[in-house]
Amino acid sequence: MEITILGFWGGYPYNNEGTTSFLIQSEGYSLLLDAGSSTLIQLEKVIDPLELDAVILTHYHHDHIADLGALQYMRQLKPIEKIEELSIFGHQEDENAFKRLTLEGVTKGYSYNPEKELEIGPFQITFLKTVHPVICYAMRIVEKRTGKVFVFTGDTGYFDELIPFSKEADVLITDTYFLEGHENHHAHLTSKETGNIAREANVKRLILSHLKQDIDLELLLSQTKKYLNKDIPVELAKTQLKIII
Repeated sequence: MEITILGFWGGYPYNNEGTTSFLIQSEGYSLLLDAGSSTLIQLEKVIDPLELDAVILTHYHHDHIADLGALQYMRQLKPIEKIEELSIFGHQEDENAFKRLTLEGVTKGYSYNPEKELEIGPFQITFLKTVHPVICYAMRIVEKRTGKVFVFTGDTGYFDELIPFSKEADVLITDTYFLEGHENHHAHLTSKETGNIAREANVKRLILSHLKQDIDLELLLSQTKKYLNKDIPVELAKTQLKIII
């Protein structure tokens, strides 16, 4: 499994870099996880966006879907031979947002049942509803052939269930938006909470994402390290960072 970070800022793009989006690839299959601002620009550096096999969304806040419409228009307007509709998976608990996943002849929205495991290409995906102002789901993505595990928290405040959900993950990417001192926030994690989750879950690698534009990110990183076992590597998300597990 190879994960490429296409965007990592929370809320809005910053310093010519975009918001949450990850490309997950295995066995020639390309899955886009969220589609924040600048997704298409960064995706084009890795693959032709028309070669995407599927998209899956954690929730419908704009910093996670800003480029979804642009992707639909690209598939609709680019002068090429007709291609198959692109499958976009999202939850149906916001009916209006879910309906926009379908653009006839271009994309087709499919609802995932968060109570059941979902198979997409070479991946098995399970879901965990998070603590956020709108309905959002963390995802545990397993590469079926190897059993390798990637967990993405989505946007979330702290709750205990994140620990078993992240257990033994090869890579954990977290929404770590706040410095220590803002614990139990209703929408996002702090450095302390992220460190505790990763330590208790015994993850193999930790990456801090959904970063806040106006804080000292090196301090965010050092605070997180305080709560980790020394053998868990941790780093800040970066555009075009490739993670192979």
